[in-house]
Amino acid sequence: MVPASPTEELLVEQADHILTITLNRPDRLNAISGPMLNALSSTLQAANIDPDVRVVILTGAGRGFCSGLDLKDQTAGGDGAIQPGRRGYQLFDLHNSPPIVINRMDKPIVCALNGAAAGYGMDLALGCDIRIASENAKLGAVFAKRGVLPESGGCWYLPRLLGWAKAAEVAFLGDVLDANRSLELGLVNKVVPHDDLMTEARKWATQIANNAPLSVQSTKRMMRLGQDETFEAAVDHIFLQLLPLFQSDDFKEGLSAFAERREPQFKGR
Repeated sequence: MVPASPTEELLVEQADHILTITLNRPDRLNAISGPMLNALSSTLQAANIDPDVRVVILTGAGRGFCSGLDLKDQTAGGDGAIQPGRRGYQLFDLHNSPPIVINRMDKPIVCALNGAAAGYGMDLALGCDIRIASENAKLGAVFAKRGVLPESGGCWYLPRLLGWAKAAEVAFLGDVLDANRSLELGLVNKVVPHDDLMTEARKWATQIANNAPLSVQSTKRMMRLGQDETFEAAVDHIFLQLLPLFQSDDFKEGLSAFAERREPQFKGR
């Protein structure tokens, strides 16, 4: 089991091989504080090595998904605080930051986009594998209107998700994209009525969780690593990844279930 979050600003619930993580600062539209960053990273890292977790759902409490980093807290000072106007080079370590942790994860992440996602919050959403959006959801690609850039993954994800021209359109114009526009662009997988959001997200997560977990995780890893490989190298690495799957109990179960015309019962081993 993934341990409970060390902060009330991050809710964690685990059931039926699905871990649901809820950003829980609704009064601030789930702007992310320092404790939330640490809790989110540690929770995701624990989920990635927990054999009982097969899928993660990431969502927000209240009206917003995530309005970004809590700049009010950041500019107040303290460890890791952003200090506008400060010049010079300063070493920083993002190794265990949520965007890096999300990108490294082999477990699939479904984003249940319940409301506005802006800045850091938009980048978090883009880092998820699948995005199910409420009709109330919005992606605030407003970095250029704030004098910054998509610093937590957006510059990397947008061209890969949309192609160069559409990524440039989203990043350079700095518009707020409603749910339907996000669907039209391909930034979300599906738009549903707000009250149906979590039901739909759990439906997708359950279908993923019912598949062979080692297969799903290997597929995600090969898809991720394949983005930086030649086709020939990717095919070679995929074959090497396939060999241990042939030896797994789940592979045998998949074959037996197919032959017996029944639903497979995968154990993740």
